[in-house]
Amino acid sequence: MRVPLVFSAVLALPLLSQGPSAVAATLPQTNVQQPAVPTVLPNVEFRVRSDAGVDGLSLAQHLAPEAKAAVVMDFTTGKVLFEKDAHERLPIASVTKVMTLLLVMEAIDSGKLHLQDRIKASEHASSMGGSQIFLEPGESMTTADLLKGIAMASANDACVALAEHLAGSEAAFVDQMNQRARALGLKDTHFVNTNGLPAANHYSSAYDVAILSRELLKHPQITQFTSKYSDYLRQDSDHPFWLVNTNKLVRFYPGLDGLKTGYTADAKYCLSATAKRDGFRVITVVLGEPKATVRNREVSELFNWAFAEYQSKLLYPKGALVQELEVPHGTPEKIHVLTADQVGVIARKGEKADYRTELELDNVSAPLAKGQVVGKMRVKQGEEVVAEVPLVAGEDVKKAGFLTGLGRTVRGLITFGKS
Repeated sequence: MRVPLVFSAVLALPLLSQGPSAVAATLPQTNVQQPAVPTVLPNVEFRVRSDAGVDGLSLAQHLAPEAKAAVVMDFTTGKVLFEKDAHERLPIASVTKVMTLLLVMEAIDSGKLHLQDRIKASEHASSMGGSQIFLEPGESMTTADLLKGIAMASANDACVALAEHLAGSEAAFVDQMNQRARALGLKDTHFVNTNGLPAANHYSSAYDVAILSRELLKHPQITQFTSKYSDYLRQDSDHPFWLVNTNKLVRFYPGLDGLKTGYTADAKYCLSATAKRDGFRVITVVLGEPKATVRNREVSELFNWAFAEYQSKLLYPKGALVQELEVPHGTPEKIHVLTADQVGVIARKGEKADYRTELELDNVSAPLAKGQVVGKMRVKQGEEVVAEVPLVAGEDVKKAGFLTGLGRTVRGLITFGKS
């Protein structure tokens, strides 16, 4: 059984005509005794004004005319702001590497892989054609340098070297890619290789690529690699290798710091890009563009439109403390309740929107595992749920022993009736 709990506060965004400024939030304290509430969940009222005019959304109909498919997505909420044939299954070339990078970053975060681990290239890895960093069979390179090669030079050989190191073979790693795609709910995606080289039955959609890119960006360290315009590999050797980012927009579009380009004759010019301004991060995906220059122009126009039309606000990052909850017969007696993912809202500039934040907590009992779902948080606009995220236990809870339980009973009798 779940018990809904609603808390109120006001958070206002500044008038944008006054220029960029920090968003201020007033979060009043509460005297709720059980369970304790260390942070009050905010109701959100957007008060923003736009000089972009009322035709901003109709303007969107004329965006990305040359792309076969396109999506613009808010990173914080995952809301799609613009779409064109978003679910059409298409070849995506080296944009495939967004998934490869995601699995590598997840391995790093889990401790399975480290940036300074040295990885030896196999004959198979070194045989990859197309974009590459020319790994020699038996050559070893750090994880960090291989990531740099993938993120900047779109290195096919580096993808295979990392895949073989993590899964034993490229085929086994591809199985993991497809498993992860299913876990993310990607209905129009199937991988055959790690790098996007032409292959039958290898495809995705603009929407799925946006979802995948959003998941990768939850590992903020990735932009340290994707945002660089130029760098070196083997810098201390007799044959240093100069890298120049295939995504030229990281140099020429303000705030753009990733993610991945792609091109093959079938896929044409593709790009999953991300840019951030004043804390508002946007993901833009285009597939099947006729030329690189057209791709870059249309991606820039999509970003310009999104930043002109919308305002986003992150309410809680992943792992934010929102509640303490008592666990009957547990040790410890209370747990921290944390957000399992980030929570945010987005509104079009010029619109006034009021949001209410609501907690729904389970009746829990020991034992509990850290990360176990104990409820959910909803953000509502009127009766519409505009964001929802699971709430999880912040620590393990064991079942209290007999003596511990007896001590708590005695303590309760002694303090009964006291203020």
